[in-house]
Parts: sequence; C-alpha cells; structure tokens
Amino acid sequence: MSEAKSILIVEDEAMIGMMLEDYLDALGYRLHAIAATVDEACDHARAGGFDAALVDCNLQGEKSWPVADLLAQADIPFVFATGGMADDLPSDHAGRPTLAKPFTIGAVERALGKVLGG
Repeated sequence: MSEAKSILIVEDEAMIGMMLEDYLDALGYRLHAIAATVDEACDHARAGGFDAALVDCNLQGEKSWPVADLLAQADIPFVFATGGMADDLPSDHAGRPTLAKPFTIGAVERALGKVLGG
C-alpha cells in the first residue's frame, strides 16, 4: 500500500481540529499538523512537506486568504472550510472545493478525494 497522504489542518477551534484529526485517521490519511493562526499556517505552507490542506476561511477573525495564496503558489491542493455564506472566496480561489460546517466524515472524504484525485 502506498504511503498515507499527509494533510495540514488550518483550524482555530481545537475541538474541530481534533474531530478532523479523527476523521483523517479513520480515512487513512496522516495529520501533518494543525495550524491555528494565519501566520502559523503560512509557515507550514512555505515549508511544505504535506499532500493537501483543509483551510478554515476564518482564523480568529482573520481571513485565511494569504495561506490559500501560498498553497496555490506551491501547487499544494487544498479545500476551504466555511462556517457560512459570509465567507466570500476571493475570485482567484473561487473554483476551489469548499466544505461547509458542521463537517461530516463523508464530506471530508469526498473533498479530499476531489483535490487529491482519489
């Protein structure tokens, strides 16, 4: 079997991060890291070393678009996680897959499968 794909979770709510970590585990992915701030997520995006990312649109009141820009530049696939319609994606990321909260394991599986060509 091939090496499990590793996923960066960009999420500022610890409970959601832990739930996503459980989902990844159940789906056969590896957790690369959980980043809770835009700065931390940007550092991970610059460093790379993971296969895809789940990026919450809002991190402690800050939009995560800089993270998305870095991931796109690095050609790392990602999925936006949104808590509602207030998260209008910037036009250069409008075509990205999105995952609406509350998450289900099936939705996470489909979204990651889409970006990873699963």
